[in-house]
Amino acid sequence: MPKFRNKPIEIEAYQLTEDLIKSVVLDGLSVPGLCKMRSSSQLERREVYSSKFTVTTIQGKETVVVVGDWIITEPDGKSHYPCKPDIFAARYEPA
Repeated sequence: MPKFRNKPIEIEAYQLTEDLIKSVVLDGLSVPGLCKMRSSSQLERREVYSSKFTVTTIQGKETVVVVGDWIITEPDGKSHYPCKPDIFAARYEPA
């Protein structure tokens, strides 16, 4: 059976971190593709107690993302998909 490998391409991606969540929830930062579904926070103390975020895939499905996930932008520039950190590290390196 013939074997194939991915063509080398550059992607745009960012990692969902606690700091990024604080910036989105507390400061209103807008991040491409990231949708805040709900959050519980206290602005005065700058604390986020809980939050839920999703991205919309190229198939139009909303997919939940969690802290540590990498959010990768599809070639269309509008859709995104999550990737677990271990898979991301195995497949990608800084360009």
